[in-house]
Amino acid sequence: MTRLTRFKLSAYARSHRLFQPAIGLLLMLGVFYSTLTPPGKELSAYADSAGLLIVVFAWAARSLLDTEPAAQRLVSMTAADGPGREIGAGLLAAFTVNLMFAAIAVVTPLLHGFAATPAPGDVARGAVLHLLGLSAGTALGALTSHPIMQSPAASMLTLFGGYVALLLVSLTPVGRFTVPVMPWMRAANDGALDTVLLPVTAAALFWSAAGLAAYVRLRRTRP
Repeated sequence: MTRLTRFKLSAYARSHRLFQPAIGLLLMLGVFYSTLTPPGKELSAYADSAGLLIVVFAWAARSLLDTEPAAQRLVSMTAADGPGREIGAGLLAAFTVNLMFAAIAVVTPLLHGFAATPAPGDVARGAVLHLLGLSAGTALGALTSHPIMQSPAASMLTLFGGYVALLLVSLTPVGRFTVPVMPWMRAANDGALDTVLLPVTAAALFWSAAGLAAYVRLRRTRP
């Protein structure tokens, strides 16, 4: 599966699909940090970044999983002795790309974006929130990829519509039971992230795992 993951990453890079979400990431970071974040607001900036970049993480996962045509996926399944390893390699490759994007999002403001160097604890919390964001984004991207949704137009509409719905639902009282994007943004802005970090993490990981499980289930029933 490691070799198949490297193959998928190589194919993704050679196809130049990687540049599309990468440009989106850089543009969004440029907007986020066009003015320096004042001292004491670094964690709030990280929380906003983690929530808003979910759509970029989803875009990256979708484009990676769309790289191989159906015939190539069948060849990969045959070489891997079944669909399980091929599906796992695709998800692992998507997580790898999104980990790279998340690392860029966490490191960039340390170089230019923060008016003062944040405390190590704030950087660690920011990294955790970006991990939650990339988990949710990878699941959303996988569920809107070509093996699941054959129409590119419907796929993109579902991806962006799903992300907007995610934000809107997280504004409601039940938001903390979904992927709680807005709750973690509000808590970070109010300086109360530590009090909600555990339930926020549990909810985000639960729904991300559910989305990925649905993707694996659907992939096993179609090419």
